[in-house]
Amino acid sequence: MAAHDRLLVIDFGSQVTQLIARRLRELGVYAEVHPFQKVDADFLAAFAPKAVILSGGPASVTEPGSPRPPAALWRLGVPVLGICYGQQVMMADLGGSVEAGHHREFGRAFVEPAGGAAARDPFLDGLFETGREEVWMSHGDRVTRPAPGFSAIGMSPGAPFAILADPARRFYAVQFHPEVHHTPNGTRMLGNFVRLAGFRGDWTMGAYRAEAVAAIRAQVGETARVLCGLSGGVDSAVAAVLIHEAVGDRLTCVLVDHGLLRQGEAAEVVALFRDSYNIPLIHADEGPRFLAALAGVTDPEAKRKTIGRLFVEVFEAHARAAGGAEFLAQGTLYPDVIESVSFHGGPSVTIKSHHNVGGLPEKMGMKLLEPLRMLFKDEVRALGRELGLPEAFVRRHPFPGPGLAIRIPGEVTAEKLAILRAADAVYLDQIRRHGLYDAIWQAFAALLPVRTVGVMGDGRSYDWALALRAVTSVDGMTADSYPFDHAFLSETATRIVNEVRGINRVFYDVTSKPPGTIELE
Repeated sequence: MAAHDRLLVIDFGSQVTQLIARRLRELGVYAEVHPFQKVDADFLAAFAPKAVILSGGPASVTEPGSPRPPAALWRLGVPVLGICYGQQVMMADLGGSVEAGHHREFGRAFVEPAGGAAARDPFLDGLFETGREEVWMSHGDRVTRPAPGFSAIGMSPGAPFAILADPARRFYAVQFHPEVHHTPNGTRMLGNFVRLAGFRGDWTMGAYRAEAVAAIRAQVGETARVLCGLSGGVDSAVAAVLIHEAVGDRLTCVLVDHGLLRQGEAAEVVALFRDSYNIPLIHADEGPRFLAALAGVTDPEAKRKTIGRLFVEVFEAHARAAGGAEFLAQGTLYPDVIESVSFHGGPSVTIKSHHNVGGLPEKMGMKLLEPLRMLFKDEVRALGRELGLPEAFVRRHPFPGPGLAIRIPGEVTAEKLAILRAADAVYLDQIRRHGLYDAIWQAFAALLPVRTVGVMGDGRSYDWALALRAVTSVDGMTADSYPFDHAFLSETATRIVNEVRGINRVFYDVTSKPPGTIELE
């Protein structure tokens, strides 16, 4: 990475820690997230952050052995911001008091300025214009006495020290979560913090493109060949075009057509890479092989692992056919890493595994190349535009590596796949016809493991139930269901039932993330 100003986010296990980095990237600040276990005095010295943010987390500082940052942090001489648990750990380490069970507070709250110092503090520039700020609280403990040097500049009914400041050391602490969209002016708060820390805002995808090309060349060398797996989605496509810019015809792409892609997707990807970019592409039709391996498999984690194992086997075979590629490239993104068993070794709870995270079996003898590993989805889209990918392709909704297999809860069969492909195509066509595609982060249909009785014509039907899902999101870490009107849903359900044999009932999933995930499995 080039000599950007760098901000270190120390992760104490919050499920939304990566949103901190995401918001900072929006502000042109390069931020990295590392778990508290790995951050010691030597790490701090090597990383040389211009500022540090301490995340939230599930622990309590009142418990023995609770997670703490290294003592060297407080002597580093750089601005520090503590968020939720991060606030509490600042106070506990620096001489304040935190008590458990005082006032549990979850959800929306309102913070008001506290004291005359609030009006003069740069952390609050542009805030409290209406007299109070809406924020999102999620805590069970709270600060009962600030550490020496700190004073309250914001308060709420449930948190009298909602915002604490020590301007002399440029230490700040908030009890709420400015990184989530439920805190409307949270990004402004983070922006104020990075401005008082002196960041230049020099993180852009234009700069990253040049840096990534140089890094790929340095990693791959002058003679090694690269094999890149295409999934049909934006991430792997952007990774492939970026790598092609770096190594040219030493890249071979492999589209593993596992029989789990959407309708017409394989043909579209082949046309893009062979016709538009002239990148060597192997179209591996492996559908029967994957379907046979998935026979009888109903557990979602078992599905993902089965698909991941077969991907590795297919890549290994085509690596030999492509002349012994030394590197395997993947479109792994930051959220992929975070939602898996922590790549960073962090304390977050595992949500689900990702088939393209965790490295490769040693027997493959290939090295892993992941040029997008530290990027969020919107950054990948911006990079795709920098690389000249067609806008329609860049704007495509995310599509999971395991494909339609995780949109069919229960066993995956050829019959179910055919039904789901047809229904999904109708649904997406409806969304495009109504001009809604770009307003939605991700939309898809899922075939439920439920058959219901219906009446079609003069006869009885006993067919599958279909769930429609559409969400709005910024980065995929949190999401809300898209608010379709009833007329759209009714029209769509009618089209699906009439045009797709095998479905007689349609539902719309209104679950947000959390508590759900975007995909059903």
